[in-house]
Amino acid sequence: MRTVPTVRTVLTSILRFSACWSLFAPALLGAQAPSGDWAQWRGPGRDGVIPSFTAPAKWPEQLTLRWKAEVGTGHATPILVGSRVYMFSRRGDNEVLAAFDAGAGKELWSTGYPAPYTVNRLAIDHGLGPKSTPLFVDGGIFTLGISGILSAFDASTGKRLWHKPAPPAGPTYTTSQSPLFDNGQLIVHVGGYGKGALTSFNPATGGINWEWNGDGPAYGSPIVAEFGGTRQVITFTENMLVGVAAATGELLWSRPFHSARDVQAITPLVYRDTIIVTAFESGITAIRINKRDGKWGTDNAWKNDNQYCRFTNGVIVGDAYFSLSGKSGGMFMFLDARTGELLWKGEPRTAENAAIARAGNLLFALKDDGELIVADGTNPTGFVPLRRYQLSDSATWAQPAISGKRVFVKGVSTLALWTID
Repeated sequence: MRTVPTVRTVLTSILRFSACWSLFAPALLGAQAPSGDWAQWRGPGRDGVIPSFTAPAKWPEQLTLRWKAEVGTGHATPILVGSRVYMFSRRGDNEVLAAFDAGAGKELWSTGYPAPYTVNRLAIDHGLGPKSTPLFVDGGIFTLGISGILSAFDASTGKRLWHKPAPPAGPTYTTSQSPLFDNGQLIVHVGGYGKGALTSFNPATGGINWEWNGDGPAYGSPIVAEFGGTRQVITFTENMLVGVAAATGELLWSRPFHSARDVQAITPLVYRDTIIVTAFESGITAIRINKRDGKWGTDNAWKNDNQYCRFTNGVIVGDAYFSLSGKSGGMFMFLDARTGELLWKGEPRTAENAAIARAGNLLFALKDDGELIVADGTNPTGFVPLRRYQLSDSATWAQPAISGKRVFVKGVSTLALWTID
């Protein structure tokens, strides 16, 4: 079994390696993890890319169910680190972080804390969460609960090391942003702390490095990318899309952004020198970040007003953007990532939500009815399913974690391991 250092070593390790990590810009710089790990929201690059998958010579008729365990409710993605898979969920009135043996499904430890919550009537269909995916960094796991409780755990023992209480009031549709790690900082938009700030914490102690309190949180998770030689935290807020300096929290640029019912639930996605963003009934836009005469700003590289994504995060495959459009009851689509032109659209009413990931030119789409579609993404003017696998008999709103030939799938209250044999 892999030896996991305690979170108390986080700060020392960060300082030692931060200079080396800075060489990887301008790529997204979330929690750094070995290629087989799925240690944060949307995988190692926070972009839905699976770095450790090798396609079989022949796809099997069915995947093999290795184990299935009751883990509690919620929409958090399971995270995989070494020989352990971690699940953040609700069990009764408690939010619980639990560790399981990835091979056998045996629960190794679980740590819970009281988290009673009354959901806003507008979000009652989305359940009591949690929705935020945990973050693993150098032996520590960080969670953001449905009401905004931020916690740090020792990944080897489950001990809760520090926490921040829930704010007096959270977002209308409940907390769903997933924590981000960058260069020694734990970055979370903690709506309700003081003025509701995008905050950089010391991961070892919970101490605050910087805060930007210009607007409350939205629902899509932040990313970090480098533009114009400056590392930036890019995120939706309640009323804007913003970029703040990752080192200091200084606001670099902002632009108004509103969606129908104020649902900004999608994580920004980097394509070349642009950021692709979308929200409920707000089109899909590629934004170019610029700096002119010492002032930061943004321009539209393109905008497609005819399509949008509601809950589904897309991926870049080649020069195409693949996702599930919110139009026509949910239909898969390809856009030209260079121009925004619609290249292909599928059948209407395909799914309300799909968790999408990419390995090379292979596309994985886990629909909310539990069906996993594996498709060839080499031709963006068509969509060629290679196999369809039914992996759950309950709704699957959480993103799966895919590593090697393993697919970890969260149902309403279960976690299952399927393998491609």
